[in-house]
Amino acid sequence: MVRTTSSDARKKDTREKIELGGLIVKAGLRYEKRALLFGALIAIAERIRDDPEARARFTAIGAKAFIDDGE
Repeated sequence: MVRTTSSDARKKDTREKIELGGLIVKAGLRYEKRALLFGALIAIAERIRDDPEARARFTAIGAKAFIDDGE
């Protein structure tokens, strides 16, 4: 039973990472350097923590992009 739970958790974690990587591709950033992507994500994380309006703006941009992409 513990193995199944552990295996399920690993599968869920793997699927989540694949989906997150897919977002990088969808955003057109596939060929950017990892340091740039990581730095941008850190900067965005700091900004949305400090600025609820930025969080709402980024959420709206992402939601529109998903709709435009048919998701």
